[in-house]
Amino acid sequence: MSARTTVAPASGPRLFNPTIAGITLRGLLGRRRSLLLIPLPLVLIALSLLVRTGNVPTKDALQVVVTGLGVAVILPLTALIIGTSVLGSEIDDGTIVHILAKPVARREIVLTKYLIAAVVSGLVAGVSLLIAGTIVASVSVGVGFAVAGLIGAFVYSALFVLASLVIRRAVLVGLAYILLWEGLLGNVLDGTKVLSVQKYVSEFAATFSGSSLVHGPMSLILAIVMSAVLTVGALLIAVDRLRSFSMAGETS
Repeated sequence: MSARTTVAPASGPRLFNPTIAGITLRGLLGRRRSLLLIPLPLVLIALSLLVRTGNVPTKDALQVVVTGLGVAVILPLTALIIGTSVLGSEIDDGTIVHILAKPVARREIVLTKYLIAAVVSGLVAGVSLLIAGTIVASVSVGVGFAVAGLIGAFVYSALFVLASLVIRRAVLVGLAYILLWEGLLGNVLDGTKVLSVQKYVSEFAATFSGSSLVHGPMSLILAIVMSAVLTVGALLIAVDRLRSFSMAGETS
């Protein structure tokens, strides 16, 4: 009797499939793109040590390094790399058909892969933000940024998983969102912050750190509501989109 990995059908509605999660993790760690995750946190930590030893004012160091690099660059790039890989890479190379051939609900596939992307992104970005915030300011500030980064990873991951299902060049579109919408327009046009995950994360960091050195750019209620709306909305559309895929891995 030969050993064979199967994705067993659920006995009832499920949101998480351990077998799909294992396949996703193995595929994610085995892809060359995942190697980009190694230097990003190291750069953030190294710069935090540099500004700490350089007698840079704590408030400026938090703004430039932890927020300007950690929240605005490291977090979204990490989520982009992982979020567009968990489904997008399988669609590109055609291996998605092996999962679609199983009697598993499309919702189960999307949510399992989303949770893997969000948790891995949150751990990578959250730990680096925790260390950076602690080095630059204090443990409480580090914890505040780490919790905010974890929440942000769940929002970003939902958006980037959806992007990988609806856009062929999802990485490029994701970079445009991070660099142009959030990085450029987000700092020039005040109205863009309503659709900026970076601004939500900054508000969460200000709230959870409890430090007067960290200022939020918007109201906490708005950040919570918009985070929930974008996450749930993106996942609903992603599930619907995957349902339209044929066995060939393309939309019917």
